[in-house]
Amino acid sequence: MNSAMAKVAKSLSWTLLLAVVLLGVPKVAGMIASSFDYGAIDPDGAFAWLCVHHLVQGVIFLAFIWGVRRITPLDFKLGWGDKKVGWQYVLRFTLYFGMYLIVSSVIMLLTKSFQPFSHPLTARNTLGYLGFQLFLTGPSEELIFRAFAITMLGLVLQGRGFSGKASNANIAAAVIFGLAHVSFSFAPFQVSYSPMQVIFASVLGLFYGDCLEKSGSVFYPMMMHSIGNVLVVSATILITMLMS
Repeated sequence: MNSAMAKVAKSLSWTLLLAVVLLGVPKVAGMIASSFDYGAIDPDGAFAWLCVHHLVQGVIFLAFIWGVRRITPLDFKLGWGDKKVGWQYVLRFTLYFGMYLIVSSVIMLLTKSFQPFSHPLTARNTLGYLGFQLFLTGPSEELIFRAFAITMLGLVLQGRGFSGKASNANIAAAVIFGLAHVSFSFAPFQVSYSPMQVIFASVLGLFYGDCLEKSGSVFYPMMMHSIGNVLVVSATILITMLMS
């Protein structure tokens, strides 16, 4: 019993430590990004800060991965893995996500809950934000919450949940990914979040993690993540333009 309790305590402590790192580093990256002035290239604040933030956090976690690999030869799934499985997953995800997006957009329009694009629809804002979603969201966030998180969590979280459909490491990483969509500050202390966004991000995280584990590569979840974001943003911009 004592041995089992010690094992559980070790797993919980390691998971909590990783959660602090996974949620804390993006905060540090945000502070670094905020030290620059983007007025000349992005006067409306639509994309430049986000680009620098994701670049910085990605570089930090690449450094973490490099450091860990210097100590132990862990596989962070940075190769192409099983290309057939990976591409099939990406194609299926794009099809199903596109169908979901059409249905959800219609529902939001009918219920008048649609949220228009938050910045002026200039060419700079539109291209800059779409470029950020396409080239940086997937690579940066999947490197962190899938390649790094699932690999490190897998050291202590063994077994599978949801009737064997998902590894415990994937489930934990998905929950932490959902929590990453909670905004908080310490001075003053404030917490703001959308429950649906947190749940939606966690569910997507499970699919991204499943793709990582089945394909043996983080590149396919990166593509899925970026494609999903680009589809959502494109639909939002298009509907905003049609409604204006």
